[in-house]
Amino acid sequence: MGDMANSSIEFHPKPQQQREAPHAGGFGCTLAELRSLMELRGAEALQKVQEAYGDVSGLCRRLKTSPTEGLADNPNDLEKRRQIYGQNFIPPKQPKTFLQLVWEALQDVTLIILEVAAIVSLGLSFYAPPGEESEACGNVSTGAEDEGEAEAGWIEGAAILLSVICVVLVTAFNDWSKEKQFRGLQSRIEQEQKFTVIRNGQLLQVPVAALVVGDIAQVKYGDLLPADGVLIQGNDLKIDESSLTGESDHVRKSVDKDPMLLSGTHVMEGSGRMVVTAVGVNSQTGIIFTLLGAGGEEEEKKDKKAKKQDGAVAMEMQPLKSAEGGEMEEREKKKANVPKKEKSVLQGKLTKLAVQIGKAGLVMSAITVIILVLYFVIETFVVDGRVWLAECTPVYVQYFVKFFIIGVTVLVVAVPEGLPLAVTISLAYSVKKMMRDNNLVRHLDACETMGNATAICSDKTGTLTTNRMTVVQSYLGDTHYKEIPAPSALTPKILDLLVHAISINSAYTTKILPPEKEGALPRQVGNKTECALLGFVLDLKQDFQPVREQIPEDKLYKVYTFNSVRKSMSTVIRMPDGGFRLFSKGASEILLKKCTNILNTNGELRGFRPRDRDDMVKKIIEPMACDGLRTICIAYRDFSATQEPEWDNENEVVGDLTCIAVVGIEDPVRPEVPEAIRKCQRAGITVRMVTGDNINTARAIAAKCGIIQPGEDFLCLEGKEFNRRIRNEKGEIEQERLDKVWPKLRVLARSSPTDKHTLVKGIIDSTTGEQRQVVAVTGDGTNDGPALKKADVGFAMGIAGTDVAKEASDIILTDDNFTSIVKAVMWGRNVYDSISKFLQFQLTVNVVAVIVAFTGACITQDSPLKAVQMLWVNLIMDTFASLALATEPPTESLLLRKPYGRDKPLISRTMMKNILGHAVYQLTIIFTLLFVGELFFDIDSGRNAPLHSPPSEHYTIIFNTFVMMQLFNEINARKIHGERNVFHGIFGNPIFCTIVLGTFAIQIVIVQFGGKPFSCSPLSTEQWLWCLFVGVGELVWGQVIATIPTSQLKCLKEAGHGPGKDEMTDEELAEGEEEIDHAERELRRGQILWFRGLNRIQTQMEVVSTFKRSGSFQGAMRRRSSVLSQLHDVTNLSTPTHVILSAANPTSAAGNPGGESIP
Repeated sequence: MGDMANSSIEFHPKPQQQREAPHAGGFGCTLAELRSLMELRGAEALQKVQEAYGDVSGLCRRLKTSPTEGLADNPNDLEKRRQIYGQNFIPPKQPKTFLQLVWEALQDVTLIILEVAAIVSLGLSFYAPPGEESEACGNVSTGAEDEGEAEAGWIEGAAILLSVICVVLVTAFNDWSKEKQFRGLQSRIEQEQKFTVIRNGQLLQVPVAALVVGDIAQVKYGDLLPADGVLIQGNDLKIDESSLTGESDHVRKSVDKDPMLLSGTHVMEGSGRMVVTAVGVNSQTGIIFTLLGAGGEEEEKKDKKAKKQDGAVAMEMQPLKSAEGGEMEEREKKKANVPKKEKSVLQGKLTKLAVQIGKAGLVMSAITVIILVLYFVIETFVVDGRVWLAECTPVYVQYFVKFFIIGVTVLVVAVPEGLPLAVTISLAYSVKKMMRDNNLVRHLDACETMGNATAICSDKTGTLTTNRMTVVQSYLGDTHYKEIPAPSALTPKILDLLVHAISINSAYTTKILPPEKEGALPRQVGNKTECALLGFVLDLKQDFQPVREQIPEDKLYKVYTFNSVRKSMSTVIRMPDGGFRLFSKGASEILLKKCTNILNTNGELRGFRPRDRDDMVKKIIEPMACDGLRTICIAYRDFSATQEPEWDNENEVVGDLTCIAVVGIEDPVRPEVPEAIRKCQRAGITVRMVTGDNINTARAIAAKCGIIQPGEDFLCLEGKEFNRRIRNEKGEIEQERLDKVWPKLRVLARSSPTDKHTLVKGIIDSTTGEQRQVVAVTGDGTNDGPALKKADVGFAMGIAGTDVAKEASDIILTDDNFTSIVKAVMWGRNVYDSISKFLQFQLTVNVVAVIVAFTGACITQDSPLKAVQMLWVNLIMDTFASLALATEPPTESLLLRKPYGRDKPLISRTMMKNILGHAVYQLTIIFTLLFVGELFFDIDSGRNAPLHSPPSEHYTIIFNTFVMMQLFNEINARKIHGERNVFHGIFGNPIFCTIVLGTFAIQIVIVQFGGKPFSCSPLSTEQWLWCLFVGVGELVWGQVIATIPTSQLKCLKEAGHGPGKDEMTDEELAEGEEEIDHAERELRRGQILWFRGLNRIQTQMEVVSTFKRSGSFQGAMRRRSSVLSQLHDVTNLSTPTHVILSAANPTSAAGNPGGESIP
């Protein structure tokens, strides 16, 4: 296992390796031996057990346990076993500490720019150079920097730092509380599980975590195996290993054929005892978990290395390669390791936009500083003709520092630091609310990515359907009932025969239990098809329990169990008169061939000839199959006491039957699904169904859901056909071929997890069409892990989902329901819109403030808006506005527009029009006030005020007007698609109202009582009314702007694109899986390129070698390749397991559209 063994909880703990010299701690098997044993399957495994231990009881002797009595319940012994072989729990990833989360939040680019600006500004405010009095340096007054400003100089830097701290803490706290919620959910699930073991000959229920190697565990139908083991004794045991291998066919386990039982698999039939041979991280599920990066501390060590060098991660992974798993595995690992998840679409656009704005701000502030310095130098040294004297240097430096501060102020105003906060608040608010809509969000950004989703690939069973088989149609007594008949409509004889035939001729372990909580559906235990039949009995107002009590299991005379060859199950009982009665049920086309009679309306026999049978197939069975139903025939035969047949001659016995009924079974579509899918399609989202079911059933269900509509041009493919179409002669997948298939593909039936992953990857990587696709995927099995991870948003099922699926997902659907996905889309779009609203508002403020500061500084050598005022405008209105605009509740109307997609800019033309339009209005007002305001209000001019002059009313009015305009513009910003009514639904958002009124109140306080720190002087009522009047003008102006059609304004550019196609450099495409977005790359280009280069060479080598190699990397890896081939990007399935599994049920597909075995 190479490097993976370097941690205490990992595979072979090091301290034990010395102890393992003869054999671990006195036991006859080492951990490594047992692990390599569990990698094997079938005949290989059997051979290995015989060679190494003689037989299974030999293995038990080595493990010092008794196959019948189990372990002695001795705490010391149990503890020793835990020491040597590990505990049966998979350590979760260490949660990040609050400080780590804070540190991660600090990595934001905009925050870093701000921090630097703040620290410089703070430093300068405490720097007071001597020599101010020197007359020789000319009468250069220290400008309008009065002592108030000088004293308040530090306020600015401190205020910025404070805002940064707010943002960081909010972000970190959100992440932390989300993590906590999720862990709570996990631990709740884990504590409830118990398992039956034999200790001291007693049957005990122990918590799963208490199992140890050497325990003898009882396995019975319906168990989820908690550890790996070897079967000691089994009765007709069948296991569903699909959670590990992805094969839906059940695997028969027996002591003499295939005794290996694996953790995470389900027992589907039968019962048995096994000796536990591997627990926790050493079990098969544990190994996969570790590969997916949930293996605890080792990951932490790697995290640190990964931060230092991206390239190293891949190298560390080398030993884990198996022929198939190679490339994908490494990618999974990298994803699990490198703490910063690939940026979401929105974050990418925002970072990019912030960088663009930051650059613009930098340029503006640099020009401001240059102009101020030039102006000063020319005026002082050229116009006044002064000479630079040594003792004057400090004075001049102070000027330059002051100019620099003005520059920094412009920069600070230019950088929208409210952005990260708005995003965080909006996401956090949505995530909290989404919990109520049954969406448990694990990664914050999944929420907004969902708003851009253009495709959803959904499972069928359990997501679109209820995963409850039910009988919906039946043919009884010459009548075809389209729904459940009333018991009174049936002859008592038919009813009685039917109830007996179903109750007796089905596994007694299959039953229907009352629901767990009020209003829920009854619980189905056991074989789903049999549950459907038992449910049919209950629907007919009968009960199966009394019948079973009357004829208990041990009274059954002979049972022919179901298998894929017979395709039927028959049970013989002895009648009171000494005769026998045989009940049979099975695939209708097979059983009907054996029927010679059928019960008519009165329950009497009438002949059933081949011609009648063909008639029945045409009129009854085919219509049922076209509705997506599986048809099952129920029949019986009586033998008199005198003519007891030769029971072993099965063909003789099960023949000459009398048909009682034919029933059609469906897995019904959830009632709310068709409407949800209609909403998706209206919202421009394509829903595709990916299922393991047979293609007719899949097509029928897809039609019921509305995924495919008659008259549409669509494709329904089976996995085999899909693979044939997308692979070239060498069997490699080609993107061009995929691009021909996926746009029309609506149903992918009989698909393997690999097909699902291929499809998702193909759609995401596709560059055809006018926009890149954003794909959401639902999954519940362990084998869905890779597809869930690859998707932009992975939804795991909270109820039916396995732990591995949940671990790989972004959002967990706590009710397993497709409608919750639609809710997620609505919330996601709402997040996107909230952020756009905020941007529209924020950028207007920024554009105006920057231009005012810039021109003011250039014309009057002083900014009309003082630094502290700017910060009030900036910080408070940023933070408050982000709260106000980010918490708008979503509306159904969000689902009426098309998704934005990956490349759609954040700032649409309409928004650009609004931003510029409002900026023009505000600038006109402010410049009018600045240059002629004093005449209008008849007050002293505030321009070029002498040193230490008190704050002027003139500049206060400018400040106040500015804030009033922002307040009313905030109301305009509530609508971004050019709607007229900006007040629509305003009272539905109390936060918004509170904030607007609150800001207004604080503004009054600042203006009337702010004094020197805020450079304000109190205003009269009349002046206040004028300020308000100009503010309200914003709303009127907003209507004027809305009248201008956007389509006329071709000149407006959109901004905030995602990385465009032209910018997708070759290197980036070569590395499709690591889409780092463009802005991020620009920022850290040098450092990144180097690591990326390493990484890329590595990835390419991996790909090449993956195709070259065909054998596994290590002998012991053979088992893993079967798991990983499913878990990861497979190119060639080479494990024998698959062949066996798929060959096990060759005929089952023919007879029943469900392709599931019918008992």
